[in-house]
Amino acid sequence: MKTLELKNRRILVTGAAGFVGANLVKRLTDAGLPMTVVGIDNLNDYYDPALKEYRLAGLEKAAASSPAKWEFVRGSIADKTLIDRLFAEYDFDIVVNLAAQAGVRYSISHPDVYIESNLIGFYNILEACRHSYDGGKTGVEHLVYASSSSVYGGNKKVPFAVDDKVDNPVSLYAATKKSNELMAHAYSKLYNIPSTGLRFFTVYGPAGRPDMFYFSATEKLVRGETIKIFNYGNCRRDFTYIDDIVEGVLRVMQGAPERRDGEDGLPVPPYALYNIGGGQPENLLDYISVLQEELVRAGVLPADYDFEAHRELVPMQPGDVPVTYADSAALERDFGFTPRIGIREGLRRFAEWYADYKPGGKD
Repeated sequence: MKTLELKNRRILVTGAAGFVGANLVKRLTDAGLPMTVVGIDNLNDYYDPALKEYRLAGLEKAAASSPAKWEFVRGSIADKTLIDRLFAEYDFDIVVNLAAQAGVRYSISHPDVYIESNLIGFYNILEACRHSYDGGKTGVEHLVYASSSSVYGGNKKVPFAVDDKVDNPVSLYAATKKSNELMAHAYSKLYNIPSTGLRFFTVYGPAGRPDMFYFSATEKLVRGETIKIFNYGNCRRDFTYIDDIVEGVLRVMQGAPERRDGEDGLPVPPYALYNIGGGQPENLLDYISVLQEELVRAGVLPADYDFEAHRELVPMQPGDVPVTYADSAALERDFGFTPRIGIREGLRRFAEWYADYKPGGKD
């Protein structure tokens, strides 16, 4: 593994207005180091763009007192001309690709946007990394990209390990994420691009994605609506708090797979893959109970709220899986890190944030 310092680096973060992207950029600008961080995001309307603008406003405020230089570009990674221009202008040292069309259920009804962003967009990033070495330049020293626990599909073996077979995706979203891993491996082999994929497990926290269950359930309960609990509550999820995800990404960014040649004289792919998950699957009903308690504690909902009257147990939805469970031993081994923030602490932070954040904007 090659250690990369972040000081004075030129870093590209795609999906910078997204949940993980914005939190990563903030950690970088809060590091107190001189560096250039360029973010790109198309601010699409998959969910309310006002939340993305809210995150960006927070980044501008944080960057104002940071020695890091922060620049935001509104655009899509599917725009090859734009991506090539950014790479030519900044000569990036580290690229973190977090831009993607997310959501399992949405991929069933809107497949085209997944092909555009997750496949064509990622291809553009890989091609730009490849050509960053043209003319003998040092080029991109590490490409880090987001994969997903969704690639494990209905895998019966738990916990999920990165060397498990993942050839049977149950959603197009999962198929595109597995495709990203395969594409990155091929480019690492052919063009000696150091790349690391990270399989995220159910990320949650303040200013998260409104389509995620904990957030959408909160908004429905506030409106007095009924929340649907899939598979009759018989689901277990390896929930991972946003700060743990970002800490993992930050550490991985600084440890690039080593370039070396094999016995045949050709490059051994400088390629790695890790899970980032808490390794403690939570029963969905328990998770909901903790969420409800914390919403009451934060004053989002009244103490006498009738939760039972606002629950509906329903069958499993297409594309969903009954359990996710991360084996993060490799992350612990190579980077000395395992996610540790439990759901009580994580949901408390979310509820306290939500109490100050009014749907549609900030106070």
